[in-house]
Amino acid sequence: MPLHRDYRLLDGPPPLADYLRLRVESGLSPKSGAQGAGALTGSWTFRHVVDAAGDVVGMGRVVGDGAWYFLIADMATLPEHQGRGIGGAILDALLAHIAEHAPSGAYVTLTADPPGRRLYEQRFFVDVAPGRTGMHLVMPTPGVR
Repeated sequence: MPLHRDYRLLDGPPPLADYLRLRVESGLSPKSGAQGAGALTGSWTFRHVVDAAGDVVGMGRVVGDGAWYFLIADMATLPEHQGRGIGGAILDALLAHIAEHAPSGAYVTLTADPPGRRLYEQRFFVDVAPGRTGMHLVMPTPGVR
């Protein structure tokens, strides 16, 4: 599904304030300015979508080594703009960038929230269970138990 003419897909990250706002308003966990700045500069590639007024309404990025391992992260669309193909356009652009720049056999992973599962399955992502187990660790804050 092509992106509606009222939206533009842009290469690169959104401004830091928009990144932080979009995370919160789309239901992702809030991040500090330092975390956001690291995400913007430490990504392998980034895409974001603006509406007709130029406001950032969606984003997604890839973290990776540029050779074989790539993690799709920060896929977010503002609730009032969901269902208009924004997430699909961002994901397709990220996957096209990986396909163009990575060797064959590149391994692309992500962690999907239940509402996003269909978007990823439409692009042939599969659940790793039962052959593998998805796991995560949130590092503790020093001095806090």
